[in-house]
Amino acid sequence: MDEAMNTTPTVPAIYGAILGVMTDIGAIGKNSKNEQQGFMYRGIEAVMNALQPVMIKNDMFAVPELLEQKREERVTAKGASLIHSILKVRYDFIAVKDGSRVSATVAGEGMDTADKATNKAMSAAFKYACFQVFCIPTEEMKDPDADSHEPSVKKEEKHEFIALLDAEKEAEELGMDLDKVAAAYGVERKNLTSAILADAIARKRAQLAAREAKSEATA
Repeated sequence: MDEAMNTTPTVPAIYGAILGVMTDIGAIGKNSKNEQQGFMYRGIEAVMNALQPVMIKNDMFAVPELLEQKREERVTAKGASLIHSILKVRYDFIAVKDGSRVSATVAGEGMDTADKATNKAMSAAFKYACFQVFCIPTEEMKDPDADSHEPSVKKEEKHEFIALLDAEKEAEELGMDLDKVAAAYGVERKNLTSAILADAIARKRAQLAAREAKSEATA
């Protein structure tokens, strides 16, 4: 009975491993530069280089699991296509000694004009998971992505905007009153769409063609 009473609960090795990493790791400085806006930031390479040796020293590693992903295609103010990727990722920090683990679920966002949006989102998620789990010393927690992009609108929204401008110009050339068109379709002038105007323009052209045919027949 005395032996049972003196038994000390086993502490999962991952707790000591995380504490060891927190003890061994130093501050990560802003050594990377944002090429678009010129500010300095802490890159994923700096985080990896700082963490890899101290995680090995403390017998632990991390495994990611992608839980959710959302992708949107947008267009920058200059007209370039832009992929925006938003991820929800869980990182398991695992101790080699006994397999115990601590999990951290974080969000990551990335934007790219090619095929690197998801890669950037994964890098951002891992970077901030490590900052928070290991309480890595930083001068400030706010850390913009390496690649900054101008405010953008969704690609389909820009296409509609351009199509609407073209349709309005065509309607005006045909002498159509846009206020009357809106009233005929039961919408306010500001809610006209390119599809509504396209239908109205087609009807107008059909009317003009019919009048012309009738005029030629009676000539």
